[in-house]
Amino acid sequence: MTETVNNQALFRYVLALGDDALILGQRLSEWCSAGPFLEEDLALANVALDYLGRARMFFEYAARVEGGGRTEDDLAFGRTVREYHNHLLYELPRGDFAFTMARQLVVDLYNVEYLSALSNSRDETLAAIAARCLKESQYHLRRSREWVVRLGDGTDESHSRVQKAFDELWGYTHELFKPDKNEQALTEIGVAVDCCEIREKWNRQFDAILAEATLERPDDGWAIDGGRKGIHTEAFCSLLAELQYMQRAYPGLEW
Repeated sequence: MTETVNNQALFRYVLALGDDALILGQRLSEWCSAGPFLEEDLALANVALDYLGRARMFFEYAARVEGGGRTEDDLAFGRTVREYHNHLLYELPRGDFAFTMARQLVVDLYNVEYLSALSNSRDETLAAIAARCLKESQYHLRRSREWVVRLGDGTDESHSRVQKAFDELWGYTHELFKPDKNEQALTEIGVAVDCCEIREKWNRQFDAILAEATLERPDDGWAIDGGRKGIHTEAFCSLLAELQYMQRAYPGLEW
């Protein structure tokens, strides 16, 4: 790979990581003032802020790699639908509290393993960002695990809701472990993470938590992807419209 191709590949990779964080942070922010009780309302808002802070770090680095004069705000708010490359799991509507906690468990388990591996990247900036974000994800995982166990091993209603949530989102989880050609190329030179290698450990930990929560692992009969290619769900357009409203209405606004 030439240096130019390397820079292009790195930009796309870092941008996609920023998109993952931005979109999930936006979804979690929808719980602000809508949580089941005050403490959880604040906790979810803080987790959302963690993801938005993570997105800023990735976008700032992506802008430097691109070298085209764009800022982190330009990357966050100034692109069209097909120019976002987040995994589809992150953009799904927030659903009820059980759905949010089920999705968080999937994501938090994944992030702890992924960021742990990325902290050993040959790219020093990526490694530093990953090491910082890993501490947050370890805390997030403690929360989501506790909630999934509490809901799964709780009342008939809570058990039913969280089981339904896993069944509904399961087909979107496979995309997390399906690297595109860009990621594969960067993995070969020690920059990116081979997400296929972390799947076995993720599966073991996930199954152990399900067993503790008296939940069943969903069937692998369906799988959806396309996020890394810029192909999104119907729900993404309304999310993006809300996310971009202020910058679209008042370009260049700062506060």
